[in-house]
Amino acid sequence: METRNRLAALSLLLSAVSSVCVCVTFSPEEIDPLLYEEQLLWVSGAQGQVSTYRIPLLTFTPKGSLLAFSEGRKSAAADIGAKFLAMRRSTDKGATWSPTSFIVDDGSKPDGLNLGSVVVDEEAGSVILVYSICFHLYHCKPSSTMMVESTDDGLSWSPPRNLSVQLGVKNFAPGPGFGIQKRYEPAKGRLVVCGHGTIAGNGVFCILSDDHGKNWYNGAALKSIPYNQKKKAQDFDPDECQPVELTDGSIVINVRNQNNYHCRCRVIVRSRDGGLSLPIDDLFFDYELVDPAVAAGALQKDGVLYFTNPANEQHRVNLTLRWSLTNGGSWVNKAVQIWAGPSGYSSITSLDSGSIEDRKYIFVIYEKGHKDYDETISFAKIHLYGGR
Repeated sequence: METRNRLAALSLLLSAVSSVCVCVTFSPEEIDPLLYEEQLLWVSGAQGQVSTYRIPLLTFTPKGSLLAFSEGRKSAAADIGAKFLAMRRSTDKGATWSPTSFIVDDGSKPDGLNLGSVVVDEEAGSVILVYSICFHLYHCKPSSTMMVESTDDGLSWSPPRNLSVQLGVKNFAPGPGFGIQKRYEPAKGRLVVCGHGTIAGNGVFCILSDDHGKNWYNGAALKSIPYNQKKKAQDFDPDECQPVELTDGSIVINVRNQNNYHCRCRVIVRSRDGGLSLPIDDLFFDYELVDPAVAAGALQKDGVLYFTNPANEQHRVNLTLRWSLTNGGSWVNKAVQIWAGPSGYSSITSLDSGSIEDRKYIFVIYEKGHKDYDETISFAKIHLYGGR
């Protein structure tokens, strides 16, 4: 009996020590990101049907699988032209991946599909991809906003559905990155997808759904200046964007500053009404986030805001991870270089399961090369606490 009591006491002591260690380990001030693992998911030119892979997206499903998406550009690296919507799936948090599947094939369209935003509906247990076709109006019109949906953890996808019937005919390019499902009021449960318009009619625009993607309507608009007119260098021209929701329920959108208006840095704008408006009062330029005009990654996890982009004013090189303990009001005076060479678009995700292990990691997908940034798409697992 005495031995059993001693063992029980020792077990309680170890449990208490373990709890104390966890509290210390996961303090935001202790964040020290380490590139833990990396592997290539797609290599341009390596498959006969695809010339170039671009525009990477990444998300976890409600069941904990990882889904990676990209554009498989069939004949050239250009934004226009026919494409596949490519996907790979991992059920072990990125250790192994399924072969590439093409979940949408736009045939031989002269101005094919453009990714796009992936939205996870935790309440419905579904994954929605929103993308556009004929966005550049290159030998085709009108442009359409499209959607496909998976209700079985990414194993199968619905036929494409044209949302222009609900949204009206418009040139809208979602993301690229992820849309959000509001976790806090106002409008808890709402799906919010933000993107940009054509070069003349550019700006940040959001589309919203309050019924799990069955119906969509137009929300906030932050228009370029001059709107629907040809732009000049340094005109106000907000472009590709990534929204994140903060714990106060507001949506912060990190925006590509296409024409370098005011600075070679990111534009930040906030919606406090669930994506219905983007008041100019809440817009600012983040001088710390220097940027060559590119789609960047952002993620809010456990009260910390993470950001990835090629941290260079002129060129798409030096993919860098930064983090903020003040919701983007300031950035920790550290940075982690993920890749020094050519690097382009990026996206970030994490698994919010509540487990100790899943709190340690974020996952980054990005365009990576040695001579050009569109040579490969790479998947990186980042340990937030230095591998401890």
